[in-house]
Amino acid sequence: MEENHRLVGKLIYLTHTRHELCYSVHVLAQFMQNPTHSQWKAALRVVRYLKNCPGQGIFLRAGLPMTLEAYCDTNWASYSISRRSLTAYVIFLGGLPISWKTKKQATVSRSSTEAEYRAMASTTCEILWLKGLLTSLGFEHTKSVPLHCDSQAALHIANNPVFHECTKHIEIDCHFVRNEITRGTIAPVKVHTSSQLADILTKALGRQQFQSLLRKFGISNLHAPT
Repeated sequence: MEENHRLVGKLIYLTHTRHELCYSVHVLAQFMQNPTHSQWKAALRVVRYLKNCPGQGIFLRAGLPMTLEAYCDTNWASYSISRRSLTAYVIFLGGLPISWKTKKQATVSRSSTEAEYRAMASTTCEILWLKGLLTSLGFEHTKSVPLHCDSQAALHIANNPVFHECTKHIEIDCHFVRNEITRGTIAPVKVHTSSQLADILTKALGRQQFQSLLRKFGISNLHAPT
């Protein structure tokens, strides 16, 4: 068990620079208190993936525009025991990812729309923090940050100033997101599911889709032939 804890702990550390590990490591971390042989084998599979691409990472180029862009997504009721949903977001600066997270939602969402809206609220909080950080560094970000979401229903709630019966239990998140839309902090945008970059943080993907999203993230392999 101790060996398993050490390995998963190291993998958690790597997620700070290897965002594509977030979902897999998040799942592994759920079993740290009572690990099984299957979980250990899954952890070793992640290690083999890393061994095959040691030079892969985010290549930061000079002269990039100081503009933010965000994507958020959820995996609704993905936990079979608690039925809580998984929230994920990724925020880009100049087309390259600088902030990302995969996290279990604190409460049970009654619908996929509710789960998506909670993800929008979490992402908006991170956007506010990043804009403040950029300001403290001397880069004033005055433009609205595009917040890409693939849920049309969640976008409708965000852009509709009228509260309904179905939104009263997420009223605080509704007020918060709409307030930031009015202030010009964010601008919610509909994105097709196939172009939802946060998908890589919320679920297991096939090889083709996984590699496609990696390329869209601007990931480079220093050891790849040129």
